[in-house]
Amino acid sequence: MTSLPDPNAAVSQRLESFVAVQRSQTRGLGDEAAQFLDSAASVLDGGKRLRARFLAAGWAAARGSSATPGDDVTGVAAALEIFHAAALVHDDLVDNSDTRRGRPSAHRALESRHAALGWRGDADAFGRAAAILLGDLLISWSDDLLEESIVDNRHAGDVRRQYSLMRRDVTIGQFLDVAEEAASVTAPDSEHAERARRVASYKSARYSVQQPLLIGAALGGADDGQRAGLARFGHAVGLAFQLRDDVLGVFGDAAVTGKPSGDDLREGKRTVLIARTREAVDPERRAALDALLGDRSLDADQIAALQRMIVDSGALAEVEAEIAALEVEADAALADTPIDPVVITALRTLGEAAIRRKS
Repeated sequence: MTSLPDPNAAVSQRLESFVAVQRSQTRGLGDEAAQFLDSAASVLDGGKRLRARFLAAGWAAARGSSATPGDDVTGVAAALEIFHAAALVHDDLVDNSDTRRGRPSAHRALESRHAALGWRGDADAFGRAAAILLGDLLISWSDDLLEESIVDNRHAGDVRRQYSLMRRDVTIGQFLDVAEEAASVTAPDSEHAERARRVASYKSARYSVQQPLLIGAALGGADDGQRAGLARFGHAVGLAFQLRDDVLGVFGDAAVTGKPSGDDLREGKRTVLIARTREAVDPERRAALDALLGDRSLDADQIAALQRMIVDSGALAEVEAEIAALEVEADAALADTPIDPVVITALRTLGEAAIRRKS
C-alpha cells in the first residue's frame, strides 16, 4: 500500500444512516420537527471532511498503513463532522454570516423557511433562535454517535478525554475570537498579533488538525512518542491552516470559497493579517483601517482599498512567510516520529492540502 484509504465515502454513508435513524425515531412529531431534521441533514452535506481525514490518519499512525479501519473509526470521524457542522451553525450566527459553502447559512435558511410558510412574527428572530437549537441538536447527535461508535473500543476512555479537550478548546477559542473584536480597542497595539495568534491556536489549529489527529491516535492506542510527534505536526499545520483561512477571508475568490470576497473585513475579524497590517502602517492609515474594519456596509471599492493597504504594508507577504515556515516546522515534526513511512507521506500530503487550499 502506498497511500491511506480515503474515509470520505464511508463517513458520508455513516452520516446518512445516522440521520435516517434520527428521522425514524422522531417520526410523528409533526411537519415542523421533520423540517428541523431536514435543516440538520442539510448542514451535514458537503464540505472537505478535513477533520475526518486527519482523524483517520491519526488512527493509521498508531496502527500502521496495512491496518483496515473499522466501524469505530468511521463512526468517530462522522461524530467529529457532526460537531463541526454544529460549530459552523453557531459560528455563522455569531458572525452574522449570510452564506456558507455557497449556500445560505443555517440561520438565513431557517429565516427564509419561516417567511415562505407565512408564519407570524419576526422571521429573522425565528431564524436565529432556531439556529441556536439546531447547533445544540447537532452537538447532541455528535455525542450520541461518539458513544455508539466506541462502545466496544478498549481505548474509549482515552478517546472521550481527547474529544472533551477538543470541545473545550474550540469553545474557548470561539469566545476569544468574539472577545478580541471588542477588547482590541484597549489592548496595546504591540500585543495584537500575539493575541490573534492565540485565537488562531485555540479556535482552529487545535480543533481543525491537532485534536482530530490525537483523537484518531487515541482510538488506535498510539504510544507517547507517536502522540507527541502528531501533536507538534498538527499544531503547526493547524496554525498555517488558519493563517491561510485569514488570507482567503480577505482575498479569496467568492466563486471558490463560497463566501463574499473581503467578508472578514466586513465582519471585523482581528486576525494576524490585520494585526501585521496595523503594525506596519502609519497612525493615520491605522485609524482609517480601524474605522472601516467591521463595517458590514463596505462596498467593493472600500474592500479593494483595504486589500491594497494590506498588500502595500507588507503584511500579506509576512503572513505568507509565516505559513511557509510553519509548513517546514510541520515536516520536521514527523522526521523523528515513530510512524509508518506510508502514513508520514499521507500526513504530509494532507498537511499540504490544508495549507495550500484555495477555499
